[in-house]
Amino acid sequence: MEIDLKNFNKESKSEYSSNQKLKARLKKVKPKVLDEKFEELHQEAFREIGCLDCANCCKTTSPIFLNTDIDRLARVFRMKSSAFIDEYLHRDEDGDFVLNSSPCTFLGADNKCLVYEDRPKACREYPHTDRKKMHGILELSLKNTLVCPAVFKIFQQIGKDYRK
Repeated sequence: MEIDLKNFNKESKSEYSSNQKLKARLKKVKPKVLDEKFEELHQEAFREIGCLDCANCCKTTSPIFLNTDIDRLARVFRMKSSAFIDEYLHRDEDGDFVLNSSPCTFLGADNKCLVYEDRPKACREYPHTDRKKMHGILELSLKNTLVCPAVFKIFQQIGKDYRK
């Protein structure tokens, strides 16, 4: 099932301020309870939404490339790490290595990652909604409601319990 990204973009932006308020309420939830709720809703959302049907993260944002990611991908392309950086990456305003352009250079026309087995750590962990210590990444998760339909769905679902 292909995701209507235009509609998602419009809806996620219209709900953003509401989700900001929800994020503030979620900070008051006990950490273990919040982690369990996110894990449950993560599983539920990804039973319904397939990454290959969307790939909006790969189309619109760049992961942060750690040195280990750069070295690994440079080996895949039989390049020196410095050459990989020169060809594909630049430093953002925070000093992190990110892609020069979007959509991701390594995204295939079928939404499959051309370097999937060797993809950066940030891509492996995205959208970070199935991990522990969600309190620490609520701001990131809020931002991801604008990128990932699954994260948006998680916020919509969790909001049923914590929105007032």
